[in-house]
Amino acid sequence: MSKNKFFVVWEGKEPGIYRSWDECKRQIHGFEGAIFKGFATEAEAREAMVSPCWDYIGKNAKKKKPTAEKISHVGLPNFESISVDAACSGNPGLMEYRGVYTKTGEQIFHQGPFKDGTNNVGEFLALVHGLAFLKQKNSTFPLYTDSKTALAWIKTGKAKTKLEKSEANDVLFDLIHRAEKWLAENDFSTVVLKWETEVWGEIPADFGRK
Repeated sequence: MSKNKFFVVWEGKEPGIYRSWDECKRQIHGFEGAIFKGFATEAEAREAMVSPCWDYIGKNAKKKKPTAEKISHVGLPNFESISVDAACSGNPGLMEYRGVYTKTGEQIFHQGPFKDGTNNVGEFLALVHGLAFLKQKNSTFPLYTDSKTALAWIKTGKAKTKLEKSEANDVLFDLIHRAEKWLAENDFSTVVLKWETEVWGEIPADFGRK
């Protein structure tokens, strides 16, 4: 269950603070370019309401607040999209990945943790999972990743990992094989994009463990 009890709508039918998801949804449903976010307390919501929405888009966004020059150069992300990310404790270590709705951070899928994995493998699997999900849903959403390595692996259709196979990560290597097989056997129209972390802050799917 979500811990968010207050919702700030910066761009919507009637911008303001709403005390339930249903109330918030009425303000954003059908409103192109709606920008909103949930908060656990009213105090947080009130502070956000009088602050630029960029202060709250992406974890650690306040630490990496974009300049007007940088935004004008790379533009803004498409919030009607899915963002993916992975986290790994050690290299190799326990690895997990997930995909979220970029606009709200709502988690759409999550896998792991897997033993003896790497962040690059997780980023690759997250992208393929996202591609398969969007194709299944016949969605035109683009897909964001902050991993240049994973983007390169998607283009070649192969996870060029140096990770050594072991009894502990046998399941993980099976997932890699299945992901590569999916890429070889499926066409997709999804646009895969690089998340501009330096301008937009941490990707919404970030696990927040840096």
